[in-house]
Amino acid sequence: MTTLELLGFGQNGWGALLLVATLMTLAVTATALLIGAVLGTVVAIAKLSGNLLLVSLGNIYTTVFRGVPELLIIYLIYFGGSSAVTAVGQWMGYEGFLGLPSFAAGALAVGIISGSYQAEVYRGAYLAIAKGELEAASAIGMNRMLRLRRVVMPQVLRFAIPGLGNVWQLTLKDSALISVTGLAELMRTSQVAAGSTRQYFLFYIVGGILYLVLTSLSDRLFNRAERRANRSMPAAAMGQA
Repeated sequence: MTTLELLGFGQNGWGALLLVATLMTLAVTATALLIGAVLGTVVAIAKLSGNLLLVSLGNIYTTVFRGVPELLIIYLIYFGGSSAVTAVGQWMGYEGFLGLPSFAAGALAVGIISGSYQAEVYRGAYLAIAKGELEAASAIGMNRMLRLRRVVMPQVLRFAIPGLGNVWQLTLKDSALISVTGLAELMRTSQVAAGSTRQYFLFYIVGGILYLVLTSLSDRLFNRAERRANRSMPAAAMGQA
């Protein structure tokens, strides 16, 4: 078969499967980023609370999940989680192995990793807010929730966007590791296509190009979001930030 036939959308082509796999990669990455956003926000609040116990727990979380290899965490969540679910099922009288869904386990594992990085992004974004703005908001009578909604959240979002762009790229690349669970995302599909056709060079190059396309488009989206978030800021203030 020719290269065009291998990459086409015909009966023997891999084009449709690669397209679906690319969409699966985006779905896993987006889900993991959302999970990480929730975890990262909670951990950032804990580390900013000033409570010794909460600060210590937050530091342990970010240290562990930024220091342990990502693949090990995926193994622990997928295989260890499946073993735990199977043990619970056997305790309830169910016989047989109960495996975690590949998508859910993979997104959770990568989301936990992403959360450890997002926590530092949100913490740094909050610390970048000028104290004078918070003091001014209190001086004019804003309560805590109103300050959070009108002052803190918009500022945190503005300062966090560049860091979140980097976390998205990291999460996108980490999603390739989920291929060990058998999920048909871009990396796994590229491996299967390469093994089935013996065209390893071709399909790994195509997989790499598709990842580069995703990262390039992501860069543009985050750059546009950053410009939009800063559109009302004076140029001097943006330079200082």
